[in-house]
Amino acid sequence: MLSIRKSVLVVDDDPSMCVCIRRLLREHGISATVFDSANALLSHRDFSNALCAVFDINLKGDSGITLFRRLVERGVRLPVIYITGNDSEANRTAALESGCIAYLTKPFAARALIESIERARAAVT
Repeated sequence: MLSIRKSVLVVDDDPSMCVCIRRLLREHGISATVFDSANALLSHRDFSNALCAVFDINLKGDSGITLFRRLVERGVRLPVIYITGNDSEANRTAALESGCIAYLTKPFAARALIESIERARAAVT
C-alpha cells in the first residue's frame, strides 16, 4: 500500500510567517510541520509523510537552497517551494537551478502558494 503524503514541511525563521503559512494551509485542509531553522529540520527523522517543503531562502546563518541540497545529499527527495523577501537575480537563478517547483517573493498571494503545493502533490502521486 502506498503511503499518503500529507504534510508540508515549512522552514522559516520568522515566527509570524510560520503562523500565517500554517493557518493558510490548515484552511485548505493541508497539514504543516513547521521548523524555525535549517538545523531543526535536519534533526527531523521522518520525511515519509511529507508532501513537499517550503523553505525561506534567507535563514539565520543558513540558506534554504543549501538546506535543500543537504536533504538531497541525505537521499531525501521532496518537491521544494522557495519563498523570499530578498528577491535577486542570484537567488532566483540558484533556486531554479536547484530544481524547485516554485519561487515566490514575499508578500505572495495565498493562491500562489496553494497552487504550488497542488503542483507538488501532482508530482509525488
